[in-house]
Amino acid sequence: MKRLKLLALSGSLRRASYNTYAIKALKMLAPSHVNITIGKIEELPLFNLDREYDDIPALAELKSELKQSSGLIIASPEYAHGIGGPMKNALDWLVSGDEFPYKPIMLINTSPRASHAQQALIEVLTTMSGNVIEASRVSIPLLSSDLDVDGIVEDPEIANALLIGLDTFCSVIVKNQTDSG
Repeated sequence: MKRLKLLALSGSLRRASYNTYAIKALKMLAPSHVNITIGKIEELPLFNLDREYDDIPALAELKSELKQSSGLIIASPEYAHGIGGPMKNALDWLVSGDEFPYKPIMLINTSPRASHAQQALIEVLTTMSGNVIEASRVSIPLLSSDLDVDGIVEDPEIANALLIGLDTFCSVIVKNQTDSG
């Protein structure tokens, strides 16, 4: 199987974030040919177009990781029926770069009752020319579950849902690379 490098971003800055736990669990569950790097968005300054060409190390690292990846995985919470500020800020920084357009994207929703942010996120990602792979979207019931990373990995239903989403995502990426190469 072809080796894939994927970048995963959590839209939550909380230490005990279900979104962060989900992507950390996915990294642990991933087959050996799939390398998932967990990117950092917490050090990005607030988006300001006047700073677009400034030397911002956290932004340079994020853009480099995204450029080197075959796909992007996003797990982001919903706040007041919208995309949380940290994720929106990160996307605003990425909107004008050449790293993002047409990048395959897998979405993880850790609270199935929170659908507004997912729809808003899809709208923003599509506007940015991202390629949201609908068939790989995963919705897992972590809200109020008290599961940490190990608990997610050990829960057969949740772990299986994550793996099915990842397998679908990777299959689409490999097919697209084969078709275009």
